[in-house]
Amino acid sequence: QVQLVESGGGLVQTGGSLRLSCAASGFIFTFGAMAWYRQAPGKQRELVARIWSGGSTDYADSVKGRFTISRDNAKNTVYLQINSLKPEDTAVYYCNYYSNWGQGTQVTVSS
Repeated sequence: QVQLVESGGGLVQTGGSLRLSCAASGFIFTFGAMAWYRQAPGKQRELVARIWSGGSTDYADSVKGRFTISRDNAKNTVYLQINSLKPEDTAVYYCNYYSNWGQGTQVTVSS
């Protein structure tokens, strides 16, 4: 079955950086789109970034220029590089493959 395992979250100060990783298994990784979502306390889960099998990417307006999604097909892994972190980026970040979700990784940005 599909498994998505996130890592890389943590506590960081405003302006800091993190790199989130999502190790995928149970499907043909090179097919289809991979995405990162986030959910802050009391808010709905929202799409942060998506990368298609051909390498094209989409970003939420709130993260454009600060977040970069990438994929390593040899490692079945998708990454989210997060720079210039803001307190409003605090959330649980989830890896997504269509109807499949990882367990999430917490990102907390202190002001």
